[in-house]
Amino acid sequence: MKRKYVWILVLMAFVAVLSGIGHAEKEKTEAGKDLAQTPAPEVAVADVVEKAVPVYQEYVATTDGIMNATILAQVTGYLIKQNYQEGSFVKKGTLLFEIDPRPFQADLEVAKAVLARHQAVLTTAQSTLKRILPLAAARAVSQKDKDDAMGRVQASEAEVLAARAQVRKAELELSFTKIKSPIDGIAGAAKAQIGDLVGTSQSQELTTVSTVDPIKVYVPISEREYLQAVERAKTRTAEIEKTQFDLILTDGTTWPHKGTLGFADRQLDPQTGTIRVAILFPNPENVLRPGQYARVKALMATEKGALMVPQRAVAELQGTYRVAVVDADNTVRLRTVKVGERFEGFWVIREGLRPGERVVVEGIQKVREGVRVSPMPYSPKQ
Repeated sequence: MKRKYVWILVLMAFVAVLSGIGHAEKEKTEAGKDLAQTPAPEVAVADVVEKAVPVYQEYVATTDGIMNATILAQVTGYLIKQNYQEGSFVKKGTLLFEIDPRPFQADLEVAKAVLARHQAVLTTAQSTLKRILPLAAARAVSQKDKDDAMGRVQASEAEVLAARAQVRKAELELSFTKIKSPIDGIAGAAKAQIGDLVGTSQSQELTTVSTVDPIKVYVPISEREYLQAVERAKTRTAEIEKTQFDLILTDGTTWPHKGTLGFADRQLDPQTGTIRVAILFPNPENVLRPGQYARVKALMATEKGALMVPQRAVAELQGTYRVAVVDADNTVRLRTVKVGERFEGFWVIREGLRPGERVVVEGIQKVREGVRVSPMPYSPKQ
């Protein structure tokens, strides 16, 4: 009886195991069927194209005036007036400062008085000589009297010349009390105040006037780049001279006027190993001022046959760039590439792709290695 119950329990367990296996096989079959029926993800793809690309080089730059006139006091005196508005545009000859002219006016009057006295002495000496000459011819006076009279005239003439020089010097110093701008440009902030004693060895400049149209932009380039530019200039002088430069300001905007090559400095900086090159940019409204930081972009060459893909097709992760390539049977292959410059929404690809290959531009998040996709042509308007 007990043996009969044992057989019944074994039979029931066997039936349960068979039932579980059947259920699992059914679920696996249904899952495989569902997977097979899942549609391939749609992605937008673009062809790798060959195109001529301009190669630009960017440099950090600083602006400077085409002329910077440091305004100094040429005579010592007390500053009594400032006649310009700081930061404004001034013309050549504009009166900027005035120094108290009274001491210099007094010196001029003294110099004129000394000149008048010497002129009177000269007139007397000339009259005396005029009377002696006929007497000397008639031997009525000695030769010594004649020589003395001529010597007094010559000495008086020398005294008059010296006195006239003192008058001109006094007039010049008096004119220096009116300090004028030597150039057209933007006048800077005044560094001396009314009442200051200026013109001494301890006093600093009064202000600076800078001509900023055109404005000079200094670009430091390496010695190697300088030598390469010299070599190019030997064969492409006209092309180098016509090269135009773009100025990119700190807010990211591009200056509307193109720059032209000005000159290279006379020597290299021994500390940095660079030489300064000046680029001249029109600045008609004096918006740009000396001391600004900017970037200068120069067209160095045109690279023909560069491989290009849309920027959206390239993913960057910790300095590594990858693209998703769709092969002939619409299977995705992730590939690491080496990128070059960016140009008009495209990456230049140096290594890793071939012309005519397709890369995923939109839907990259849907793909992974070995996944089959449904590719659609990429349109930038999407």
